[in-house]
Amino acid sequence: MSSRRVGDEVVALLAGGGYAEQVVVPAAQTLPVPDGVDLLDAAALPEAVCTAWTNLVDSGRLRSGETLLVHGGSGGVGSVAVQLGAALGARVIATAGGPERTARCRELGASAVVDHRSEDVVAAVREATDGRGADVVLDVLGGGALGDNVRLLAPGGRLVVIGLQQGRTGELDLARLMARRATVTGTTLRSRSVEEKAEVVSAVGEHVWPMVADGRVRPVVHARLPLDEAEAAHALLDSGEVFGKVLLVP
Repeated sequence: MSSRRVGDEVVALLAGGGYAEQVVVPAAQTLPVPDGVDLLDAAALPEAVCTAWTNLVDSGRLRSGETLLVHGGSGGVGSVAVQLGAALGARVIATAGGPERTARCRELGASAVVDHRSEDVVAAVREATDGRGADVVLDVLGGGALGDNVRLLAPGGRLVVIGLQQGRTGELDLARLMARRATVTGTTLRSRSVEEKAEVVSAVGEHVWPMVADGRVRPVVHARLPLDEAEAAHALLDSGEVFGKVLLVP
């Protein structure tokens, strides 16, 4: 049961409807604003951190010492996943577009970054792992990247698909998957039950919130815009230049 009290400053994992001045959310899907984090910046944390945690730890079974590949390390979830993977003791490889964004991924904790605009991602990841591949691949690309992602899996590797930027369908080489004894998992967070979301939020509060408090994981906010400029916020996201989150401020 949640220990929240009237008047507490909290952030929440919403079911949707976040473009509003007031929302209703189950108490078990709330977390206290972390110490040392501005209330507005803290709004960038719940969905990104819950998504990263449940997919890296629950679905991906990421362990300390393993190699994690994060596609889209400059994105809202990706920028958190890079930090969380590093905090969990993994060696993190991230992809991003352009030298400025790759440099920022390194600042977040990635030990190797691939510029997908100018480099062959498969060749670069293989080189960075001495040909072994990644133990966990966190993928936002979907169908169009399925074949390459399976090629990048280490023996026993886990591909976790959380986005469909390159489509819903792709060709899967089952022989390659079998030879690597690998798995492909597709997950979403928003469609889960209230009880499942409460479990994720509770785990994040226990394991990740201390990392936020000591600075190992921090919100990455590209811009704050007034709520009535939501259209401009979407245009900013569509520009491809956003690093981290865009926040709408009531």
